Amino acid sequence: MAFSLELDEEQRDLRDWVHGFAADVVRPAAAEWDEREETPWPVIQEAAKIGLYGFESLAELFGDPTGISLQIANEELFWGDAGIGMALFGTSLAVAGIFSSGTPDQLAEWVPQCFGDEDDPKVAAFCVSEPQAGSDVAAMRTRARYDEARDEWVISGQKAWITNGGIANVHVVIASVDPELGSRGQAAFIVPPGTPGLEGAKKIKKLGLRASHTADVFLDDVRVPGHCLLGGKEKLDARLARAREGTRSAGGRSQAAMSTFEVSRPTVGAQALGIARAAYEYALEYAGDREAFGRPIIENQAIAFALADLRTEIEACRLLIWQASWMARNDKVFDAGQGSMSKLRAGELAVASTEKAIQVLGGAGYSREHPVERMYRDAKIYTIFEGTSEIQRLVIARAISGRQIR
Repeated sequence: MAFSLELDEEQRDLRDWVHGFAADVVRPAAAEWDEREETPWPVIQEAAKIGLYGFESLAELFGDPTGISLQIANEELFWGDAGIGMALFGTSLAVAGIFSSGTPDQLAEWVPQCFGDEDDPKVAAFCVSEPQAGSDVAAMRTRARYDEARDEWVISGQKAWITNGGIANVHVVIASVDPELGSRGQAAFIVPPGTPGLEGAKKIKKLGLRASHTADVFLDDVRVPGHCLLGGKEKLDARLARAREGTRSAGGRSQAAMSTFEVSRPTVGAQALGIARAAYEYALEYAGDREAFGRPIIENQAIAFALADLRTEIEACRLLIWQASWMARNDKVFDAGQGSMSKLRAGELAVASTEKAIQVLGGAGYSREHPVERMYRDAKIYTIFEGTSEIQRLVIARAISGRQIR
């Protein structure tokens, strides 16, 4: 088959469908929910009713053998608004955690519960970061111990900066089961709805992504049944035994949190790309309409060249995201840190694009009359969460050098 970068008919239909929802439903609601700083449940319900939010739609996106359908959907949705986009797609990180570590039976049981149904939509949370363990996942203090007599796991600890934390129907929690093994001694657990001992703190007030709920999660001797250990105890025991012997599991993915991040980083990159593209397009249109000294400002090289550079970076960044997504979908090793490359480049492009858009608009861009100031606030998190830009560079440097760069 001849090589082609052209989207097939299903991918084009997906792009147009999500773009239409982003343009007609998300964008008109964006400023309101950013101002309210609340979860946009009516928008989530609308997405569920049309099939954009739910188990079946996500399964189709994950099932694309090219790996890029998920990124097409993310780019278009976050082109609409990042805060609402994260309210819709925040659940997918928890789902990715279940896909990464869970058995087929666990996927069938828990993934639908992450979404609820169109009449009563739910959200899910992926709980990794802690007050003293953000980028340094190995420093995790949340513990899980096995109560053999009752076939239950008892989880205690605190998670920080958790998307949908406390309001989620399903929490996927990463905890240490053998602290001496560091990150290799961690496992992923499902905390079912209504489990006693799990509490969410008050929603955190943030610079951006204000429509997305973020909060700390506290686990006080939370007991979950043995079958809530993702992957099962037999698999965990075998992995821990290999770790104690100094060997690694097949493919080198011995850690529940990082295996999820490896797969999710291109998706986060696609979200950042959507923000970057939205800001670029708004600035381009404004520069064509805004006149200064008797002509549109786009006719000045200072403006035109800046926009030309942004368009070039957007196109290049999309190819990098698609490459990493294809690699992840087809179980190719990120031998040069391609997943981190895609997230790094897209996150920094989102910041650069939104900042340049404000500059093109001048004083108008600094006001809330135009959406670029909101885009600017939303963009910054993409150089921070799911691994800072510095951590991405560390991952890439280690991959290309084969050395333990610190």
